Amino acid sequence: MGKSISRFQRVPYSVTSFFEDPMSFSCDNLFILEQSFYESQMIEVKSISDSLIFSISVLIYLICVSCQDGQNSSHEISIDQPNIIIIYADDLGYGDVSAYGHGTLNTPNFDRIAKEGILFKRGYASSATCTPSRYALLTGQYPWKNKRARILPGNAPLIIDTTMQTLPKIMQSVGYKTAVIGKWHLGLGHRELDWNGKIAPGPNQVGFDYSYILASTNDRAPTVYVENDRVVGLESGDLLEVNYKKNFSGEPTGKENPEKLKVFPSHGHDMSIHNGISRIGFQRGGVTARYIDEDMSDTILSRSLKFIEKHQQVPFFLFYSLHQPHVPRVPHPRFIGQSGMGPRGDVILEADWAVGQVLDKIDQLGLAENTLILFSSDNGPVLNDGYQDQAVEKIGNHTPSGGLRGGKYSLYEAGTRVPLMIQWKGTIKPMVSKALVSQIDFSASFAKLLKVPVNQMDSQDLLDAFMGKTEKGRDSIVLEAIGRKSYLKRDWILIPPHSGSPLIATVNIETGTSDNYQLYRLSDDRAQENNLAEKFPQRVLQMENELNDLLKN
Repeated sequence: MGKSISRFQRVPYSVTSFFEDPMSFSCDNLFILEQSFYESQMIEVKSISDSLIFSISVLIYLICVSCQDGQNSSHEISIDQPNIIIIYADDLGYGDVSAYGHGTLNTPNFDRIAKEGILFKRGYASSATCTPSRYALLTGQYPWKNKRARILPGNAPLIIDTTMQTLPKIMQSVGYKTAVIGKWHLGLGHRELDWNGKIAPGPNQVGFDYSYILASTNDRAPTVYVENDRVVGLESGDLLEVNYKKNFSGEPTGKENPEKLKVFPSHGHDMSIHNGISRIGFQRGGVTARYIDEDMSDTILSRSLKFIEKHQQVPFFLFYSLHQPHVPRVPHPRFIGQSGMGPRGDVILEADWAVGQVLDKIDQLGLAENTLILFSSDNGPVLNDGYQDQAVEKIGNHTPSGGLRGGKYSLYEAGTRVPLMIQWKGTIKPMVSKALVSQIDFSASFAKLLKVPVNQMDSQDLLDAFMGKTEKGRDSIVLEAIGRKSYLKRDWILIPPHSGSPLIATVNIETGTSDNYQLYRLSDDRAQENNLAEKFPQRVLQMENELNDLLKN
């Protein structure tokens, strides 16, 4: 017996309704109707009526092919469902983007996003370090609510609850194809991770259809890529092992074998050696799977361009996560010496070129008016962050912090105030905005754009600010640096007393910690030179109470 056509009765469309009003059927309706008859090549044609139905289904199929071709040729994605690309730099400072007018580096492709869209003067990451900021961006939740949201070792388990409503899940719920390509650093798998099998949960379990990521960061073991839950290029006879407590017997390290290095550590980063660079953590095996640092930018870029090309006919979300200018800074040879500032400057120019390739691809495919592009960084800048790469010696007159105080790891402004720019040609008018916005607000804002209800989040709907319709943003936000909190409200920021050293000597960055309250009015003191806590004790008390209420709730 062949398969009956009883499935037809479960489909909300019928042949009769098609002939009664054929113009009311969308291509999706027609495909459903066609598939209800033409299933698995197992329909048994037993009568003239069945034959007629079968013929009608073929006709419907042909109509749909024509309809689909027409849609594909025009790239007409709904204005309510633009493609969304988040370009996320790593340790890039407020002054490292020339559009902000502070540094001496020239970043023409970063600047294209600002010139054709909105440059936010008061855009913030949630945290002054990478893992917490990435967590906030993708979950819409303050990272300090998750005790595991801190700088992670390379063998840490996934810190995002797979049941959470994440930014990529919001996109998926309305039909987007989603991808993360580049740095991840939010953990993978469970505590006892076997790198030689399926590595899950990870990006694919929190909303990404496709993932091609660094297993950790480029300064940590293991130095491999993971694509859709599997280490790329791993051979079955060459098992990959990772340990963050002790080395494997016979494996060289930067500390004991400096003669094997081409890039030398300044502090830490003296464990397992790969590609002439010692890292944090120990690894053994997986030799064929290990990446080449000089090719990393091109690898991440090529995968991103392929994703865009493959999904140009449907709405897509791409989290294009750059590794620059995080250490170790190892540019491709064609960028060496281009900045005059050593490897740090060179990798920023390398990243700028790569972003230009993405922007060009969007233009070439005719997607510019259907694509929202957002650029930002996970935290502020740092020069010497563990390797001797002359970042300090060759900085010249460049100011990575853009005149802000502090940097990466710091409660001061340069720790979390970062470049933040957004472009959507034909929809967003170019402007400079003073709205207070945060990366944590992407989830609620894009959910509003896509008409997706959101669960309980710390993320706020700032869609009008991101679209340039208003310069009213957040009223306040809690910021974080290595577990310590500050509270930004409108033009004022309060840094309560915190224990700890006021300076991280190895990186020469002020932490913002003090035994005293610190209160700054940023509208006329962006460099945070004038502590007004003693002058405005009532404001200190009010802001501290508000901060404590937020922390409790």
